[in-house]
Amino acid sequence: MKYFGTDGFRGKAGVSLTAEHAYKIGRFIGWYFSKQRSDNARVVIGKDTRRSSYMLEYAIVAGLTASGADAYLLHVTTTPSVSYVAQHDDFDCGIMISASHNPFYDNGIKLINSDGEKADDGLLSKIESYLDGNFDCGGDDLPLATEDKIGKVVDYFSGRNRYIGYLISISTFSCKDIKIGLDCANGSAWMIAKSVFDALGAKTYVINAEPDGTNINKDAGSTHIERLADYVKREHLDIGFAFDGDADRCIAVDELGQVVNGDQIMYILACEMKRRSVLPNNTVVTTVMSNMGLYRALDEAGIDHVSTQVGDRYVYENMRENGHGIGGEQSGHIIMSKYSTTGDGILTAIKLMEAVIETKLPLSKLASRVKMYPQVLKNVRVGNKSKVMLNEKVKNKLLEIRGEIGSSGRILLRESGTEPVIRVMAEAESEELCDKYVGELVSVIFDEGLALEGRSDK
Repeated sequence: MKYFGTDGFRGKAGVSLTAEHAYKIGRFIGWYFSKQRSDNARVVIGKDTRRSSYMLEYAIVAGLTASGADAYLLHVTTTPSVSYVAQHDDFDCGIMISASHNPFYDNGIKLINSDGEKADDGLLSKIESYLDGNFDCGGDDLPLATEDKIGKVVDYFSGRNRYIGYLISISTFSCKDIKIGLDCANGSAWMIAKSVFDALGAKTYVINAEPDGTNINKDAGSTHIERLADYVKREHLDIGFAFDGDADRCIAVDELGQVVNGDQIMYILACEMKRRSVLPNNTVVTTVMSNMGLYRALDEAGIDHVSTQVGDRYVYENMRENGHGIGGEQSGHIIMSKYSTTGDGILTAIKLMEAVIETKLPLSKLASRVKMYPQVLKNVRVGNKSKVMLNEKVKNKLLEIRGEIGSSGRILLRESGTEPVIRVMAEAESEELCDKYVGELVSVIFDEGLALEGRSDK
C-alpha cells in the first residue's frame, strides 16, 4: 500500500496527509457506497483532539456529501466507539480521524466497514488508485450529487452516548469506594473514560484531560506511563489506567505504582476467562513482539498461544478465522471478540478491573505471575525500509546474533507499519545483553548508510 498502512493513512498533517487527500477519500467513499444503494449512503465519523482533526473532518464531510452520502458526526470520540456505532447502527462505513499515539502534528484516517472491522485491502487499493488519478471514473472525475441527492450532515451524539451505555452494561461489578486513576492522554478518552467509571461507582482521579489541540500524547497517556505511575503512588490510588490518543489501547498501573503492560493484561484476562470456562479454544493470540515471559506464564497456566505479525488487524484476523476469544499486543491493544472487533482501551480497563474484583487479589499479585524478560527496542528512522530488510550485511548480522543468543533470548528486525522507521528489538537474560545485541545490529544499519543520521531514538 502506498498510503494506507496497518493502521490507516497516517502522516504529518498538511504535508503527507492533507485536506485534499481527506476530501478525495470522502468523495470516493461517498460514491462507492451510494452506488450500491437506492438512497444515500450512511457514513459515521469520529475524531480525536488534534487541531488538524477538524480540518480533515470538514474535508471528508465535503467529499462525502458531494458524492451523495450522509455524514453522521460523533465529534471527539474513540476509535472503538466508531467501530461499535458502524456495526450496530446500520452504517455503510465508519471513519476515524486519528494518529493514535503519534504527536499532535501527525494525523490519520482509519476506515471501518459495516461489521466494525478495519476496511479490507481491496477497497483501500481502489481509494489509493483514485488518489493517484489512476481510477477509471468513466469520465474526468466521479459524478457529483445534485438536488436532493446531495448528502446531509447530522450531529450524532446519540451514537457516542449509546456506546458509553454499552460499556457500562457489560460491567458485572461495582467499583464502589475503589480509587481509580485515569490518564486520558489529552485525547479521545478525556470525557468518556471518567463517565464510565463514575457510573460504576468508582472514585475517579483524572489527569491529562484538558486537550488544547496540541497536547495530545504529550508527556501523557500509555506511551508516557511514568506520569500515571507517579500519580497513583502519590495519591495512594488502588489502580490506574492510561489510554493513548484514540483510546484503543490501555496500559495499567498497580497499587504499588508498577506498570502492567499489554502482555501482562492479556495473561490476567485469559486466566480469568479460563477460570470461568469462557476462553475459546483455550488460546491467546499475540504478536511476535510479545515478551517471552508471557509465553512461559501461559504455558505454566495451561493456556495455548499463537503469534501473528505486528498489528492489531492481524491479531483480529487470526481470532476471527480461528474462533479465538482474546488477543493483543504488548502496547496495550487488547481485543476481546465477545465484546468488540477492535482494541478498546476503556473496555480493557473494565475487564481488568473485573478480574481484580472477582479474584479479590490486587493487580500487583495478578501481574507478578508474568516474569518479563529484559527487552530493549530501538527505532531507527530510515529513508527506505525495504532496503534495510534486504541488505545482505544487515541480514548476516541478524543471523549471527541469533546464533549467539540461541534459546536464551531473541532478536527481531521489522518495519513499522505506520512510520518511516525500522524497529530492532532484543530479549535476553540481562538488559546489558539486550543493549549489546541491539547496538550491534543498529550499527550495521548506520554503517551501510541506510539510516537518517542523527534521527534514531530509543
